[in-house]
Amino acid sequence: MLIHFLTLFPAMFEGPFAHSIIKRAQDRGLVKLELINFRQYAVDRHLTVDDTPYGGGPGMILKPEPIFKAVEEVTAAAGVKPYTILTTPQGETFCQEIAAELSTRPHLLFICGHYEGYDERIRTLADRELSIGDYILTGGELPAMVMAEAIIRLLPGVLGDPEAIQHDSFSGKEGILDYPQYTKPAEFRGMKVPAVLLSGDHGKIAAWRREQALLRTARRRPEILAKLNLSKEDQAFLENNRLALEDVQTDLVVKGGNTDEPD
Repeated sequence: MLIHFLTLFPAMFEGPFAHSIIKRAQDRGLVKLELINFRQYAVDRHLTVDDTPYGGGPGMILKPEPIFKAVEEVTAAAGVKPYTILTTPQGETFCQEIAAELSTRPHLLFICGHYEGYDERIRTLADRELSIGDYILTGGELPAMVMAEAIIRLLPGVLGDPEAIQHDSFSGKEGILDYPQYTKPAEFRGMKVPAVLLSGDHGKIAAWRREQALLRTARRRPEILAKLNLSKEDQAFLENNRLALEDVQTDLVVKGGNTDEPD
């Protein structure tokens, strides 16, 4: 996979991309990351990339010329336009499902905004507008890094254990939260590892993990379970644990229904 980042601050990427999984993925040739400072594509001698908004208003707006020229050069070099993502708080919220979809594309290009916003014509370059949450950051670099890591770790061969992804929260067949995990020592400051995990009975361990994942999701993200067609066994387990889930909308969780249209 090839990923380009159009940014005014390429140095921001050097630390996060020089360590851990992303570094290993680059070293092994699984992903190539290229940083482009779009200021070099400015059309005036002062290398201006922003200007005041027509009609008045606060802040400065990114000009279209540098970004259009940068995207066009990347496209010309590749022979085909990369799938282009605009980082913006107005975009759809990034999630694991989107990360999985984007991980199948051979060439991505992130446009990292800054200042008050984009000239609206820049949006015509984007195949998708994405946000990492309902809050405002100074620029689009951090969201682009977050999304890139979520995408890169899904590429074949990036993680040492290919099954690890299936056990991540929001991943796997259903996307429920992950079950609790423990390692040595078996007891620490009076807190013991659940006996079932020490039993060696893989069937019981699998059942316990499924139940704990359901409980954790019901407590923390009940809306996820509400979208699923749970098995009869899952429904029965949640029904039998109503007291443990009394702080959430158990009826919504168990029935997978809609609170606006009760049975």
